[in-house]
Amino acid sequence: MLGAVSSLFQRGFRHGVHPPDRKEATAALPIRRMPFPDSVVLPLSQHAGAPARALVRPGDRVERGDLIAEAVGYVSSPVHASATGTVSAIDLWPHPNGRWMEAIRVAVDPHSAQVPRPRLVPRWEDLDADGVRDAVQHAGVVGLGGAAFPTHVKLKAPEGTTIELLLVNGAECEPYLTSDHRVMVEYPERVHFGIRIMMQCLGVDRTVIGVEMNKPDAVERLRATIPDDLDIEVLPLRVKYPQGAEKMLIHAATGREVPSGKLPAHAGTVVQNVGSIAAIAEVFETGTPLVERIVTVSGPGIARPANLIVPVGTKARDVFAFCGGLTPDAAEVLFGGPMMGSPQPDLDAPVLKGTSGIVVLTAAESAPRPVYPCISCGHCLDACPVFLNPTTLGKLAQAGRFDDMVEMNLGDCMVCGSCSYVCPSNIPLSQMFSLAKSALRRASDRERAAEVAAKAEASAAPVTGVSA
Repeated sequence: MLGAVSSLFQRGFRHGVHPPDRKEATAALPIRRMPFPDSVVLPLSQHAGAPARALVRPGDRVERGDLIAEAVGYVSSPVHASATGTVSAIDLWPHPNGRWMEAIRVAVDPHSAQVPRPRLVPRWEDLDADGVRDAVQHAGVVGLGGAAFPTHVKLKAPEGTTIELLLVNGAECEPYLTSDHRVMVEYPERVHFGIRIMMQCLGVDRTVIGVEMNKPDAVERLRATIPDDLDIEVLPLRVKYPQGAEKMLIHAATGREVPSGKLPAHAGTVVQNVGSIAAIAEVFETGTPLVERIVTVSGPGIARPANLIVPVGTKARDVFAFCGGLTPDAAEVLFGGPMMGSPQPDLDAPVLKGTSGIVVLTAAESAPRPVYPCISCGHCLDACPVFLNPTTLGKLAQAGRFDDMVEMNLGDCMVCGSCSYVCPSNIPLSQMFSLAKSALRRASDRERAAEVAAKAEASAAPVTGVSA
């Protein structure tokens, strides 16, 4: 059994860092709805897994909530129109990951009320686990904390595992971001409803909601609204980065370690972001798929910070226009927080399902710092929450010895940025590890493509030496 988790939270997790949280600009700001822009851009790849397949053509009329791209596999997610309008193009468009990727562009109807058409609301009480998973998948719900992993996949325990606990991630440890905080404060009943559905689907009797102690109002609101018939504990957590990472959260809440290369299910838990759970609840409240999300817009480079309900596919420049524009000294735009966020070279990049925040830094915060040789101080070893050796991994990355990095458990690296944050030599360790992972993926893709080509060539070759 998991035992009494409340006595374990003070242990937290070992290592990690304590960056300033910078949440004061938006932590107390209520969520507001942003007006619909003139157009939205909906990439076919805005989730982990295979990109969706477009079902519409230029010139087609779509309504808010309509299915416009279908999932092509189990680890995939459909895309729905986030606004009523006309498909203007299906082409390559700047993606927040820095590449140009296929996207569906919709010219928004300026005269539409943007009210979704009435939809069939699934009766979760009458559905078995497969029915709940199907409804969540068809609604296009993915992890809203940033990873955008299709949520329906998490609603089924991997073979050979038993789920004992649903662990809700309300830590939101990235600096500046407060979207999850505001969901817990303003929509606690919706969070609990989503928990109820997940508990039934997973067959678990107990839920723990982990919330960092810098959000006392969220802890209070969640505790005050716990349904009498559900076993839910709201667990205050020590403020520490990366407390919101799955392995760290599991250790803080249960004292268990997730083995290297294994999933949270191997520690008897399923971890789900609080925003994703609220999205699940909305599917079973209204039948509306995931077409909008709450986004924190903050940082010293934005005129009016805000927590906004934003249609998925809204371009960054349109979000900034609603927030009063950028300050004269704005220098860098990040999708996500400053520790793990992605710098954006193009303000036409759209908000995705997994975009939890947009942070704008000024030249003072983002100025490049000189990089010095490693002095073997060991600070990065003390910071790494998964006990890797960033010093050695960094030297291997510089030498291009990526296969050797795999032997040193590069796969366990979360690219959380803790090592880069504490490095006195300003070595961009986290970025180097991310590049190494990308290089290894490309090499693996080339190997698989070569194997497929070889098999195809062998099957097409004429058969010789067979007697009549």
